[in-house]
Amino acid sequence: MHPRAARALGRETRGKTAPGRLRRLDAFVCAVLPELIRRPGPAPFVDLGFGWLPLTTADAARTFRVLNPALQVVGTEIVPERVQAAQAWADPQTRFLLGGFEVDPGQPARLIRAANVLRQYGEDEVAGAWAAMGAHLEEGGWLLEGTSDPSGRVMVFNTLQKRGGALLPEGLLFSLSPREPFEPSVLQPRLPKNYIHRAVPGEPVHDFIEAWHRAWLAHRHLEVFGRRQVWAETARALARDWPIDRRRWLLRRGYLWLRRSP
Repeated sequence: MHPRAARALGRETRGKTAPGRLRRLDAFVCAVLPELIRRPGPAPFVDLGFGWLPLTTADAARTFRVLNPALQVVGTEIVPERVQAAQAWADPQTRFLLGGFEVDPGQPARLIRAANVLRQYGEDEVAGAWAAMGAHLEEGGWLLEGTSDPSGRVMVFNTLQKRGGALLPEGLLFSLSPREPFEPSVLQPRLPKNYIHRAVPGEPVHDFIEAWHRAWLAHRHLEVFGRRQVWAETARALARDWPIDRRRWLLRRGYLWLRRSP
């Protein structure tokens, strides 16, 4: 292994990716955090662990630059060959760097996205990885860390914001394409590493998923009006007991943002 990669904080991932895989996450950012992207200044968006090819990095750059044409974008990878291959996508506003969780983009980032990176790690390694990434966020910046399926139609992400110098959990984002058959159980396998082994009786995340399942059972008859209707009405029912973001845009498009982590 290249000596710089050996010193990096992290381990090589499988690197599999596909165009559009994280498009739903990009859409969430643009809808919910537009001022973060529009904010003037050199703070970059960092796509950490882009894989064999920076396809999702390029997707995000195109999407976010609709809001901020001057946005700086940095893709990082722990494998030197992947960084070298990515240089074909580089331009004056887009750079690709070698490194792991500790990578310094040269300027505190406004947003760091770590998708499908921590799945191979131990639960006890999550906090350290978050801290390393958070050290390179500007005040008010966000970290999105989680997992998607290969198509990007199903995903669950931790959402964290840096406030007062600390990286604080802001909730858990569930996303399911409205084209997909909906049942809460299809999202459970995509829980991030800090939750995937905790979906068992006695754990808060298990209680939440069970409550979601009961709400779904009570509203699944609405599928005759479309899958969007089932998702939205189930979420509204769940919001009576759980801090769900009720914005219509989110619920109609298959997002459920539990604003305090369970």
